[in-house]
Amino acid sequence: MKTLIIVRHAKSSWEHPVDDKDRTLKFRGIADAHLVANHIADKIDTPDVIYSSIANRALHTCAIFTRCLEYPFDKVIIKENMYDFGGSGLVETVKSCDDDVNTLLVFGHNHAITAVANTYGSQFFDNVPTSGVVVIQFKANSWKTINEGKTILKVFPKDLK
Repeated sequence: MKTLIIVRHAKSSWEHPVDDKDRTLKFRGIADAHLVANHIADKIDTPDVIYSSIANRALHTCAIFTRCLEYPFDKVIIKENMYDFGGSGLVETVKSCDDDVNTLLVFGHNHAITAVANTYGSQFFDNVPTSGVVVIQFKANSWKTINEGKTILKVFPKDLK
């Protein structure tokens, strides 16, 4: 059995004229990421592997979650192809994951996060919001063969406020 935990990066700022990859988190985004990460800490299995997009906002969100999950940040694997908005890079990353990994946690961007949640999970979402988490379980033994999974948990910041 394989478990995929997908997280959309926290709310980012457009305040500074920087490259898209360098955008920072808004204070609300930081607060929402802490809120959701603390909530799920005892509701998910400890990830075997964590992947993050190279974008600053995804990495900062990842750092908040790893702290709450007590996962060493220096073990996070940064993946260039997860700086993806359509979903193909995210799917490629997940499907190429080593089969020894049973629980995979990924930090990425929309529309990729919503597309993957809807394509592989059993629950439809109009939009996975910033700091949103969706957990999908698969009966497969190999990441290469995942297809239809079961959405077993959904946590959005508004659910906790």
